[in-house]
Amino acid sequence: MKNKKVVITYGTYDMFHIGHLKLLQSASLLGNKLIVAVSTDEFSLEKGKKTLIPYEQRKAIVENIKCVDLVIPETSWEQKLEDIKKYDVDIFVMGKDWETKFDFLKEHCKVQYLERTKSISTTWLKKSLSKFLTIPKEDIINAFEILEQLKRDIED
Repeated sequence: MKNKKVVITYGTYDMFHIGHLKLLQSASLLGNKLIVAVSTDEFSLEKGKKTLIPYEQRKAIVENIKCVDLVIPETSWEQKLEDIKKYDVDIFVMGKDWETKFDFLKEHCKVQYLERTKSISTTWLKKSLSKFLTIPKEDIINAFEILEQLKRDIED
């Protein structure tokens, strides 16, 4: 009889943020071994995502989170079933935004969808950064000049 409960989850983990951390912490509480599959740069492109942080760096970040026991590369959609069998997985975890998408795995293990952290996502961060980068240089310079004047007024 197996004494460890193995949990697995998948993600890109680009621009790692508190939502990622909370999801991994919650997933780790469901068992006593957490495996995290981090999408490779090539697979991310297949999913229509261009990562800002290269795979090796994203992998290193996730590997150094204390609740994570093992990091593996995610290279295809099909590997999920293979991983469940290979690592003797008990619980497959994803964020609620994927709800029902992986229910076909229920015949092999428990499938659980966890709540996402409100008001934070990599997509939101990328959109905000993109908007910021469209601000004309002159407007940014003017804003800093105004801030400098405010600072001088406060100090006087």
